[in-house]
Amino acid sequence: MSGRNPAPKRSYGGRSAEERRAERRERLLAAGLELFGTRGYAATSIERLCATANVSTRNFYEEFSGREELLTTLHSTINERAAQALAAAYAEAADADLRARVGRAVHAFVTVTASDPRWARIAFVEVIGVSAGLERHRFRWRARWEDALIEMVREAVGRGEAIDRDYRLTMIAIIGAVNNLVHHWSARDQDIPLDDITAELTRLICVSLGVRP
Repeated sequence: MSGRNPAPKRSYGGRSAEERRAERRERLLAAGLELFGTRGYAATSIERLCATANVSTRNFYEEFSGREELLTTLHSTINERAAQALAAAYAEAADADLRARVGRAVHAFVTVTASDPRWARIAFVEVIGVSAGLERHRFRWRARWEDALIEMVREAVGRGEAIDRDYRLTMIAIIGAVNNLVHHWSARDQDIPLDDITAELTRLICVSLGVRP
């Protein structure tokens, strides 16, 4: 854990200090999701986070150095979940054609990142422009997504399903398009069917790979 103050180690109420601390951390993460994902990062104070999580300010600083570290943790959490879901969906469709593999992967990504508008806001809005450190964190994640997509493209090229060329800039553009469309869908209370979002993104990606409709 990354807090600055050590927590007490004695047991209380049948639970160890470590268990109680883990519970407090989970409550703080839940409070961050709710407040950052609804009110916004700039409008949320540490005092409000602590009140929502029912913890003391001291407890907060046992876990996080400040609001930014809490936001960074939440951003990493949603990206890790999305990356795992996308990779699993893509692997499960290994015997399908490229369009089907892309469609499964896109559906998994959208479902994880945007089915809850609070996660979508944290993933695509609240982390932007907070600080130089958080921008570096965000760019590292973007680079990880670029690498993952490039690896999928190389596989498609190896199968003869895509044109063999440098796709790095294309994947950067695709990431931007995906993020903006997914956030748009989530922010509008998902009034467009998820299948339509998946189909549109699948077409966009496949066309960029030279796959005919």
